[in-house]
Amino acid sequence: MAGKKDLRYAVHISPSIPTEISDLPPGVERRMWSPISSTLVYGERDAVLVDPVMTVQQAVALAEWVEAYDRNLTAVYVTHGHGDHWFGLATLLERFPNARAVATPAVVEHMAKQMEPSFVESFWNARFPGQIPDRLVAADPMKDQVLELEGRELTVVPLGHTDTDDTTALHVPSIGLVVAGDAAYNDVHLYLAESPSEGRKAWKEALGVIAGLGADHVVAGHKRPGRPDSPGILAETRAYIDDFEDCVARTASTEELYEAMLEIHPDRVNPGALWGSARSVKG
Repeated sequence: MAGKKDLRYAVHISPSIPTEISDLPPGVERRMWSPISSTLVYGERDAVLVDPVMTVQQAVALAEWVEAYDRNLTAVYVTHGHGDHWFGLATLLERFPNARAVATPAVVEHMAKQMEPSFVESFWNARFPGQIPDRLVAADPMKDQVLELEGRELTVVPLGHTDTDDTTALHVPSIGLVVAGDAAYNDVHLYLAESPSEGRKAWKEALGVIAGLGADHVVAGHKRPGRPDSPGILAETRAYIDDFEDCVARTASTEELYEAMLEIHPDRVNPGALWGSARSVKG
């Protein structure tokens, strides 16, 4: 994808994989995990990778994809603390030892909580037995909010709460790009389980911050393969949150909320994520 001057970007999507979650929505035999996006911003010589996925297999595939670009990977940036966007970091750093992993101090704190052995075992290993890396490494906290790539700035945009606390996006003004992390979803059901009413309000405010950047391309943390990185996904994400709030108000149970949302959004990827969101509200 060509950009202004000489920076470019490419997106790698790790496909949906099955989980061992036993709480199943009606008619579903297996809960799936949403596809995960990783973004490579690259110039003539160097590159920066955003969000190095989760499982060993995903990380190995991502490393091979990055290697095919034949660039010097200088940094790996992590947009937020959820482990599915960075547990593969050690694998990437082993393959690219000159790269430095970085994130905001708040994200690094969240990473530390996610990699606590008890949480890894109870949450991540329970969902993906035998697939989570044995060695987890966190990023280094950034001292400022700018990365440099071949003389161009990649700017951190603090977003506060979106699908979790202390999330960020990475803005590349020279090519009109925002890597939005999980602040934006691209035709995938949103994860709203950590976003009660105040969290949903904050999320919509964050979408406004991203929209204000005027980007030509917005990469979602979870996207349907083949879908363009249109800035229109910001309005789509906001509309989904609005629809969820409307359905919360007019339904009485998890199943009713789930079915009401599916009537509005029947084709989004991974309805299991919607079931989890509905369960978090209705119990």
